[in-house]
Amino acid sequence: MLVLREKMDTKSMVKISILSVLAFIIMFFEAPLWFAPPFLEIDLSDLPALIGAFAMGPVAGVVIELLKNILNIGLQGTDTAGIGELANFIVGSLFVFSASSIYFRKKSLKNAIIGMIVGTIVMAVAMSVANYFVLIPFYSKAYGMPIEAIIGMASKVNSIVVDLKTFIIYTVVPFNLIKGVLLSVLALPLYKKLAPILKR
Repeated sequence: MLVLREKMDTKSMVKISILSVLAFIIMFFEAPLWFAPPFLEIDLSDLPALIGAFAMGPVAGVVIELLKNILNIGLQGTDTAGIGELANFIVGSLFVFSASSIYFRKKSLKNAIIGMIVGTIVMAVAMSVANYFVLIPFYSKAYGMPIEAIIGMASKVNSIVVDLKTFIIYTVVPFNLIKGVLLSVLALPLYKKLAPILKR
């Protein structure tokens, strides 16, 4: 029994490691959105974590998020003293943990969809709070750039943005809602194909 448990644990660790590396690679592929400034680009690196969480449980998804960001800091370095990676880990973890926790209560398509909707809302709210109170003020101080200058960059592509509050409402919130929708739409068909492999 102990041997079987160890083998299963080893298999899970291998799967988590592979998904973490995939998530790290996906981080390299970013795309701008028409209403967001150049420093705010979308990536889908939470997708492997979400799929892993659906297959192996919420904790597995959080571990994948953690390893992804550790790999990013270790191999790519950081321009934000680790603050950006910490925020990425927290927000990504909240998304995958929320979505997969609801799915694991009763595994069904309905619960998967509900979970991802809740995860998307949680991610949008968490990222709004993080940007308002931590990220934007930190970047402003770290790079000696007034918050007004950051807002100005956003205003050039989104005229509705006039201050930090409108930046959060009209840029950060829709940005994360779109990200959550894209992750959810892609996760459903991919999970269906990968689930048999991940559950072996």
